[in-house]
Amino acid sequence: MAKFAPHSQTMLAGFQNVTFEFGARPIVEDATWHIQPGERIGLIGYNGTGKSTLLKLLVGQYLPSKGTVERSRTTSIGYLHQDLLSFDTNESILQVALSAFERVQQLEKEIEEIGQELERTGDEKTLLEYTDRLHELETLGGYNIHHKTEEVLQGLGFSNADLQRPYKEFSGGWRMRVLLAKMILQQPDLLLLDEPTNHLDLPSIEWLEKYLLHYQGSVVIVSHDKYFLNRMVTKIVEVYQQQLHIYNGNFDYYEKEKAIRIEMQQKAYENQQDYIRQNERLVERFRAKASKAAMAQSILKKLDKLERIEDAELERPNIRINFRVDKTPGRVLVELHNVSKAFGDNVIIENSSIEIDRGDKIALIGANGKGKSTLLRIIAGVENFSQGERKWGHNVEESFYAQHQLEALNINNAIIEEMKECGSQMTELELRGLLGCFLFSGDDADKKIKILSGGEKARVALAKVIVSKANFLMLDEPTNHLDMHSCDLLIEALNKYEGSIILVSHDRYFVSKTANKIWEIVDHQIKEFKGGYEEWVAWKERMAKLEADAKKAEAKSQKGEPKEQPVAKVQEPVKSQSSAPVNKEAKKELQKIQRQFQQVEEKLAALNTKKSQLEASLIDPAIYSDKTKFVEAELAYKKAEAEVKQLNAEYEQLFEKIMNMESK
Repeated sequence: MAKFAPHSQTMLAGFQNVTFEFGARPIVEDATWHIQPGERIGLIGYNGTGKSTLLKLLVGQYLPSKGTVERSRTTSIGYLHQDLLSFDTNESILQVALSAFERVQQLEKEIEEIGQELERTGDEKTLLEYTDRLHELETLGGYNIHHKTEEVLQGLGFSNADLQRPYKEFSGGWRMRVLLAKMILQQPDLLLLDEPTNHLDLPSIEWLEKYLLHYQGSVVIVSHDKYFLNRMVTKIVEVYQQQLHIYNGNFDYYEKEKAIRIEMQQKAYENQQDYIRQNERLVERFRAKASKAAMAQSILKKLDKLERIEDAELERPNIRINFRVDKTPGRVLVELHNVSKAFGDNVIIENSSIEIDRGDKIALIGANGKGKSTLLRIIAGVENFSQGERKWGHNVEESFYAQHQLEALNINNAIIEEMKECGSQMTELELRGLLGCFLFSGDDADKKIKILSGGEKARVALAKVIVSKANFLMLDEPTNHLDMHSCDLLIEALNKYEGSIILVSHDRYFVSKTANKIWEIVDHQIKEFKGGYEEWVAWKERMAKLEADAKKAEAKSQKGEPKEQPVAKVQEPVKSQSSAPVNKEAKKELQKIQRQFQQVEEKLAALNTKKSQLEASLIDPAIYSDKTKFVEAELAYKKAEAEVKQLNAEYEQLFEKIMNMESK
């Protein structure tokens, strides 16, 4: 396992006066950037400016045209990027992730071989070798690698049942999670992550944030996720006009400082242009006069040597996206009544009812595998369900964006032709401007759709949704193939949009800026929260605190301390004389569930104590001299761990029932 360098040590890696070009196109010119131990850096820039290229320069995949790429000899680097997906194996995902611990796995094999030899010979020298290997294994934390690996994989969204499944059975996004798990388990001194959140759902992103915040090495992240960057990084490096601009702060700080820099650069540019124009006028006046010709030549030479300031406003035009809505729908756009949907044993929703009203801007969020995209397809009418009813409202004109529906594009059309066929009544100039927002600038708009990548086709499909005159939009991961600037333009457009929206997205910034309602699939039911993302997060935190307080109260009772109030009971509001009579049956049911809850808590506390004792026994070096005892202890620990997990799930279900009943 890598040892982290102290903060006083010299830089881990960096550039010194580096210039790099692709053909005649410069990516960076004379760039200097030093990565110090313990830094968390966000590497940002518009699409095509060369962020991924800079990471490849750092690891040595590319060589600079000029200057030097510096790396400390002792620095270990982990690099997560899309090209890793070419890796394939029949091994389980647990085995792939465990390969992070090469030395530990080698030691385990050696210990097994030496142990067998020791059983045969009883030789003292072999015993010494065996003891040395055991000591090294303990020093490297080898007894804990399975637990640690499972914890990381589960944090990234894998279930216990997934861990033994072959790696090759998983899709690209899930494979990338396995490789991310392996990389963070290796704990390199410098971790380079190229769009790590692209393949993660919300719970996994939140887990990764918490993990990386305590990571002892340095981290460089390329990401378009503003929330992730804001929480993760303490420095921003921006690729801008072939230069690296460094800001010591998070993304919010960068945005403020960038605005000030742009303003100052623009003023400097305008002042320089005034100076150039004045001198050019002098040259014109003096050129015709023989007596002033030398002075004119002198001014021209001075202008030639002048270091020109770039026009800050030329880099990215701020094109506006505008929706056009022809018809106003009725109050209710779509209703689901007692709808159920399952794929075999995997139940998505069961007997669930919900409606979407005019003006709703709903974000459907949660973990992967909960059925968000399936629910969106049910609402759109393109997914069958086993029971229930789906009903459209009056005057609804819908448009559905989903990346798997790209076959709707005419592959023989050029992009601009495809856009013209949407019947939007926008001029060609307006359509080209819109395509620029979706990263098709200039001649790109004339490319044939059949030669586009999957991501490019997805952007064309999204642009088509934008120009449709629909009053109800259904969007599945609309920001996946957009840069930050295009996301901002889309947010602005959706906020001005007069229709209704339901969207699936893992981009928290996008959700927080567009949604006025949050939907979540919980226990096969659609739970609605009437409020924005920030309010929903605050509410979830309050609920988590109530649960934590209940656990704390139980822990006190286990130590024999007096309870402040009955465990897991939320303070009931004082009822007025005029309140409705108490429902005796409901009260009886509540008391029954509270008794069950207390019993589960007592079991959980006892089991956690047992698990801690087993964990302590596994750390004891003496146990490893007896293979039978070690195997028994390890099996007992795994059994206790599984039982704790099962009881935790039961605990959470009972707690939620109590909360729901007491709130009525």
